Amino acid sequence: MKPTSFDYTAPSTVGEAVALLGDEEREAKVVAGGQSLIPMLNMRLARPELLVDITRIPELGRLHVDGSGELRIGAAVRQARAAADGAVREGWPLLAAAIGRIGHPQIRHRGTVCGSLAHHDPAAELPTAAVCLDARFVITGPRGTRTVGAEDFFVATFSTAVEADELLTEAVFPPLPAHHGWAFEELTRRHGDFATVGVAVVLERDTATDTARSARVVFCGAGPVPVRLPAVEDALVGTDVGEHALAAAARVALARLTPADDVHATAEYRREGAAHLLVRACTTAWERC
Repeated sequence: MKPTSFDYTAPSTVGEAVALLGDEEREAKVVAGGQSLIPMLNMRLARPELLVDITRIPELGRLHVDGSGELRIGAAVRQARAAADGAVREGWPLLAAAIGRIGHPQIRHRGTVCGSLAHHDPAAELPTAAVCLDARFVITGPRGTRTVGAEDFFVATFSTAVEADELLTEAVFPPLPAHHGWAFEELTRRHGDFATVGVAVVLERDTATDTARSARVVFCGAGPVPVRLPAVEDALVGTDVGEHALAAAARVALARLTPADDVHATAEYRREGAAHLLVRACTTAWERC
């Protein structure tokens, strides 16, 4: 199929882009990598009258670590560029690993980090990594600029806190603790597929007691948004992340996760898979602490 006809424009400033998105006379959509939007256009699941290409806005192409040690990724930064960046790989390896699991190289070389986050497929890797890494999102619109935390940003399947007349301009990732370990595990039918279920884990080791000081555990493919389970984290904190602690955390995950049945897997299959991945991810994260 082919898309319906539309107009195309490539503004050079964020202000111009926001003004175009706020035009009440016609529906506008943002395009950067187009890895989700273009297939939707071709299948006529989306029929915007205007495409606003943000890739020619210089400030949205910035990828840097600021003076406070936070990683800032502009809305036009490609996934492959972020995953290959030395600062990202050293300071936020979970993010680089999550990007590496997205589709295939062709997808990652065109798709943008913020595009995947704004699209928000709940089976996608980046929303889950963002919640696990306690990211924040900078959103600009006609009413000004605001910042939203990751756990409030993802509202429902394919829905985020970004309004129709707003633009996600930047994703911000705070620095991780000194003695931390991480892991990202997912279950897929084939390499490059969306995850049937997956989990991102960050553990912080207390070097004085050799126990877990803090934990963040977030699942993808287990609900309409990334699912963080504080009860699982509580089962790990203060332990040596050994066999008994991991078994307790897995039991909590089995009891608390409520994924849906669909054509890809049953809810029970997803629960069992999530619990297995949790044990594996926590083991790996603890070894990396």
